[in-house]
Parts: sequence; structure tokens; C-alpha cells
Amino acid sequence: MGDTRVLQGEGVAERSGGLQGSGVSIVPVVGWSRCCAPRLHPIRLPLEKGHHIHLCVPPGIKCGGVLSAPYGNFSSPNFPGRYPYETECTWLIVVAEGSSVLLSFSHFELEYHAACAYDYLQVYNGAARDQGNLLGTFCGHSPPPPFSSAWHVMAVVFRSDRHVAKRGFAAAYRKDACGGQLTGLSGEITSPRYPESYPNNAECRWSIGGGSGGGPLTLVFTDFQVEGGQGCGFDYVALFDGPTTAAPRLGRYCGSTRPPRTVSSAPHLLILFKSDFNIGGRGFKAHFYWGECQEVFTAVKGNLSSPRYPNFYPNNLKCQWSIQLPPGYRIKVFFLDMELEGRSSLTGGCDYDHLAAFDGGTENGSLLGRWCGRESLAPITSRSNQLLLVLHTDRNTAKRGFSITYVGVVPMNISCTRTDFHIQIPVQSLAQLERNRIYLGTPSCAAQVVGRNFRIHTRFDTCGTESQKRNNTSVIVSTLYINFSAGDQEDIHQYEVQCEPKRKEASVTLIAGPDPSRLSQAENLVDAQQREGGVTDAREIKSQDTSDIVFISICILAGLLMVIAVVM
Repeated sequence: MGDTRVLQGEGVAERSGGLQGSGVSIVPVVGWSRCCAPRLHPIRLPLEKGHHIHLCVPPGIKCGGVLSAPYGNFSSPNFPGRYPYETECTWLIVVAEGSSVLLSFSHFELEYHAACAYDYLQVYNGAARDQGNLLGTFCGHSPPPPFSSAWHVMAVVFRSDRHVAKRGFAAAYRKDACGGQLTGLSGEITSPRYPESYPNNAECRWSIGGGSGGGPLTLVFTDFQVEGGQGCGFDYVALFDGPTTAAPRLGRYCGSTRPPRTVSSAPHLLILFKSDFNIGGRGFKAHFYWGECQEVFTAVKGNLSSPRYPNFYPNNLKCQWSIQLPPGYRIKVFFLDMELEGRSSLTGGCDYDHLAAFDGGTENGSLLGRWCGRESLAPITSRSNQLLLVLHTDRNTAKRGFSITYVGVVPMNISCTRTDFHIQIPVQSLAQLERNRIYLGTPSCAAQVVGRNFRIHTRFDTCGTESQKRNNTSVIVSTLYINFSAGDQEDIHQYEVQCEPKRKEASVTLIAGPDPSRLSQAENLVDAQQREGGVTDAREIKSQDTSDIVFISICILAGLLMVIAVVM
């Protein structure tokens, strides 16, 4: 069993965060049945993560309180008169589990400030006063839009300062098990009673939009079973490219085939579900997201971050970022900053908010890592040319999020002899580049196109190579440049190419890619392809490696000359 929290009335001081005000506060207890005063009514609410909230409700609360009826009204103190100064009230709306709360405002008049720093009203998606749960902060004369919660609890907080009082607000709520206004960056929608059979004669409308997201919306159905029929004339789900049924219709669906992924052309989408008087089905389950929460990257390098970074990310998210590069590439990811909700105290795992990376384009690929909390992470490298990053957040405890940069590691085969470098890069991996944009040391040592490869074959005494001592070992070093620049945007990737002639061992290290200031410390990028057999036929390299024969011949000749000199 996880922690237990009790909401207690009549000005009990806040000790553990969460809800507070003249009507409701949170205090931690060990035995909750002993905490409520004799005249307070206890209510027990389950939360996720093994936690519960116990509400101790005093009678006759005039400012804030717990609203547990299926529908109701509430308003600021003294409404329609002016509200009092220096007041803070919290209303906790609790409806039946499996339902949502639909909240609307019929009157709204608070002191105005551009940042709502004086008098304000805040709406939270859930019980915890957590920035990730915040649906909006409002002031002035423009009423908030209607809100639909993501679960069966919603909190409303009103605060006034010591100056300038107005008439306040009047609001109404109702249990809304079917439809609503959804404004989050992502969310989930299910038919009534899902996965049980939906009721007959139902009509539900989910209007998505009007929140902080921008750009098109994407809707994906993960389960679908609705009564079928020619033309979907009985039960059906209809999608509209806008906030009302007057917008262009994107599709009308029934039966047991999942509708295709749908993308709106504007930041609004309407989902209409209707059932007739008989024959139902399991219904449907779908999730939506804004572009900020679902992106595909195809550039050789890029940056991405959690929604709203560096501010707190929203709760109830599932965001996906897919990096897809040309065949042969590997993807190296650098974690610049990360702060997510911490590990579970029960399991020690990342059970709450977490970021995961998968090798390939789907969550069925190999897991490269799963992270949470505040950590300094080492870079990771994919084993294929695709990598998927997935962010999950739950219903509470949001943090700053993360910032990531990535670079595509060009597939190459590097080898050396005692006198030469051999570098080969598949043309398909740099198909957009001319050969003179790939060079070793200086532009005069540009690559040649030989078959399906860019090839550089050069001796150690050319192309800017130099001899160095590293760890008491003599090595030959040069720099390979790959110029991706376009227009005024300079974009040159640099790889250090190194050879140890005695062992004929070569390696390559990325020394400038996504951001030299952040990646000043070189990361070794010996390509996995080279270990698996490389991109070229080993016989090509072997056939060119005559340096050993020449070296041995010179040694033999020198020995003969010394013998002749001694004899004479």
C-alpha cells in the first residue's frame, strides 16, 4: 500500500503540498480514521501508484469544498457581489470513477493582469496542484473555455490579493461519461463503458482543440468494434476537420476494422459517436496528440525536447519522436538535460514518468534504455538507421523534462597499412553530396567514386596527416571532412581518422557534429558494420596491401648490402 493523504476542512494548515485554502487542505496521517473530527464526513478516493486521498468534509463550507454530486454549481464568495480581498478557495470536484468532469463558466470577472499575477482562477486536471496538471490560469473578463478532465477528479482554485475586487465567477459542472472538450497536448478517448458493450441511443461529441497545442492534430484508434452496416447507417464514429459538424468530414466508420490514422488540417478535431436502439459492440479506444508530441526527423542532425521545455511538461502524455536516416547510418543521441519524475520507492524502477529509446521505428524494437529522475546520461548509439524515443507521463508530478541532440554517424570502412589510409563510404548514405564535399585533410584530397562507394586512398605523407605519440604509441592522424552545408548554413562534420601502423589498426572518432561546444570531448564511433564485415569486400583492401612485401624486401636488400660491405 502506498502513501495515504487526508483532505481536512476548516483551515487546517498545509504540510505536504497539494490542495489548500479556507475550505480544504492536505495533511499526512498514519491512521486516517482517527484524523477526521467527529462532525466531519470521511470520503476515500483511490489514486494511481498505490496512493489514496481521504476527504474530511466539514458542513456548510462557503469557500471551496468537495463537490461529489453528478452535477452542480459553485461560485466565488459573495457572488454576484464583489469577492473579498486576500481569499484563497479550492473546490475539488469528484464524480464516479470511469467518468470525467465537464466544467463550464457562465460568468467571469476578475481583476486583470497580463500574467494573471494578482487575482486569478486555476483549473487542474486531477487532485494534485502540480504544474503538469494545470489546464490554465485565468483572469480579466474573458471566461475560460469549457474543460473536460482526463479522469474523475478536477480541482478549481480561486485567489484574490489585497487590492481591486470584482464580481467573481459562476461555474457549473456535470459528470460527463460521454464526450467533452479536450485541450491537452495528448489524451485518450474511449466509448461509454469501454471495454464493455456501449449503451444504445448514445450520442457523444469530443471536441479537441483550443488549448496550448498548435498545428494539426493526429488521431489513432487502437481498438474498434462498432455495429456494422452498409453506409454505417446504424452505429458509427464520424470525424470532422474542425470544432463542429459543419466542418469538412474526414471519415465515417463502423464495423471491426480500425479507422486509419487521421491528421487534421487545423488545430481542431471533432469526434462524433452515435449508437441506435439495438445491437452494440465493445466500442473503441483512441488517442490523440499535437505535432509537438509526435514528430519524425529525417535530417542528419537535429534537436528535440519534451513539450514546453524548459517549463514543466504536461501530465497524461505519450509522445513519440522517430529519427529515420538513410540506410547504413547509425544514430548517436546526446542527453543535454533531463529531469523527470523520480524512481518508484517501492520497486526502484522508472514506473511513473519515463523516457525510453528503441532501436528501430517501433516499440517492438530492442530497448536501448529507459530513464527517469535527474541523471547525467552517457550517449547512446542505435544499431540501425532508425531510432524511436517515447515519453510517458502519468497524472501527477511533472518536472522540467529533457533536451536532446542527435547526429547521424556516417557508415564507413576505415583501414590502414604501414603507409596508407583506405576509407570507403557507401554512396547511398551520402547520395545528396558531390564527391568533392568528402575529403581527407584538405579539399585537394577529395573522394573518388568507385563502384557504389566513395573511396579515399592516400599515403601518410599527404592529405594533412601527421605523426603523434599517444599513450607511448606512434600513430598517424588526419581529419575526414563531410560537408553537408546548404546556402548560408555551414554544416561540416569532422571525423578524426587514426592509424597505428605497427598493428595496422585504424579507428574513427566524431570530433565535430551536432554542436562542437557541447561535444568538445570526442566520442569513439567505431562503426558496428566494420565489426560485422564492413561495407566493402575485405579482399579489395587486402589486394591493395603490398606494404609488408615492400618493407620485407627493403630489409633483405639492406642486409645483403651490409654483408657485401663487411666482406669487401
